[in-house]
Amino acid sequence: MLRDIDNYFLNKDEPVKGCLLFLREFIPGFDNNITEAWKYGMPFYCYKGKMFCYLWVDKKTHNPYLGIVDGNKIDHPLLIMEKRARMKTIQFDALQDVPVDTVREILGMALALRR
Repeated sequence: MLRDIDNYFLNKDEPVKGCLLFLREFIPGFDNNITEAWKYGMPFYCYKGKMFCYLWVDKKTHNPYLGIVDGNKIDHPLLIMEKRARMKTIQFDALQDVPVDTVREILGMALALRR
């Protein structure tokens, strides 16, 4: 029987599914202290047990995105706040390759807040 978090990814249609699955592998591989968890009905990634970032799909654009906890403390031109108080997100075009260097840079900035 699959876990809820596994079903979340497997029930997405391509190309969104491929983008999310890539990020699912990439984020925990970025740092040994990042672990995957299922919180609030979505895939979350925790750093040393504390919420760090999450993956989701925008309801309007249907683009996958990476949400950064405490993103409001990070200044990066591709992170957007919208109507959130604490989180910032970066959306991805699922038809394009994930901008790995940009994701690495943003995750590095987010980790710097935790250290």
